[in-house]
Amino acid sequence: MRRLARVALLCLGCAVCSLLYGLSQLALSLEQEPGGGGGRERQAREPATPGAWRQAGSAGRGAAGSGRYDYTKTHPSEKMHLAVVACGERLEETVTMLRSAIIFSIKPLHFHIFAEDQLHESFKDILEEFPYEGKVNYTIYPITFPSESAAEWKKLFKPCASQRLFLPLILKNVDSLLYVDTDILFLRPVDDIWSFLGKFNSTQIAAMAPEHEEPRIGWYNRFARHPYYGVTGINSGVMLMNMTRIRRKYFKNDMTPVRLQWGEILMPLLKKYKLNITWGDQDLLNIMFFHNPESLYVFPCQWNYRPDHCIYGSNCKAAEEEGIFILHGNRGVYHDDKQPTFRAVYEAIKNYSFGDDLVHSLLQPLERELQKTTHTYCGRVYKVFIKQLTKSVRDLYARRSKGR
Repeated sequence: MRRLARVALLCLGCAVCSLLYGLSQLALSLEQEPGGGGGRERQAREPATPGAWRQAGSAGRGAAGSGRYDYTKTHPSEKMHLAVVACGERLEETVTMLRSAIIFSIKPLHFHIFAEDQLHESFKDILEEFPYEGKVNYTIYPITFPSESAAEWKKLFKPCASQRLFLPLILKNVDSLLYVDTDILFLRPVDDIWSFLGKFNSTQIAAMAPEHEEPRIGWYNRFARHPYYGVTGINSGVMLMNMTRIRRKYFKNDMTPVRLQWGEILMPLLKKYKLNITWGDQDLLNIMFFHNPESLYVFPCQWNYRPDHCIYGSNCKAAEEEGIFILHGNRGVYHDDKQPTFRAVYEAIKNYSFGDDLVHSLLQPLERELQKTTHTYCGRVYKVFIKQLTKSVRDLYARRSKGR
């Protein structure tokens, strides 16, 4: 009996030791997961997108994600993801947009920059010189499209513009994303437009602003040869996405009675409508949300303020009341003299040096330049260009004072 008791006791001891070892290994593995413990953020994995993908402009140079740069200056517990696509002569414009995002934002940012190969080193050199204050990460990606149709997608509308359509399929590990065109300027924290994600109802997967406020000057309602969303269509230059919902959704369409997922619907849409669309990927998005209107959240015009909102007279009432939140300088207005109000804001942010006093180095010089533009329709309402910017500067200094 004693011998049996000793054997039983020995077996019990071994079992306890095995249990403790297993628990220790489990704890160790949890510490190594993202968000568990300290340390630098791990490099993003290669996108596991179904089918073959090819870098635009290359001859079989590798799958999506090759040649990528990952750069991390912080390991935040929560961050906002912002994506942009840059091709051709868009380096300076893109960098200025990123600067505007950094100046006022509160929560950490992760930039997803899709760019032609020859721009990668320039982006990397410039971004590494930014004084991030520990709140910004970035990843640089090559331009990639499905290999069987890469040439067709790249030449749609503008070079590389349709890349945005494939972001939910490439950035599989990103839950939500704010896509913006290169000619966007943030005049208030990115946090504020990011907060719209919390206002989505159970069916909404994306948010955009109307293409026009005034139907009499609208493009889609006068000229479009395809379905479009709402009364005047939507503009995709600022597009907030819950990409998890996008990847899961089955979309109604006019090509088949069967609902199709995002990755299944893009090419059939292009084949059906390519002779009828003018604005490329934006037109395809309008067609998709025409058939699925319950999936779109529409935010007001001051979140995507364009020359059309003032060149024929002011028609964005929300901006008149609260100021412009996001400025969209489409049609190249940052780089010519046709709309000097837009160019003045762009030049002020481009020339601002991080760390300088925002009142004396940004606001005051900008207001002096804007006062010179009152001979134009947009210049007559120049105060809407600086109203929210002034509040953003005041709020930023207030946050810094509380943090001391």
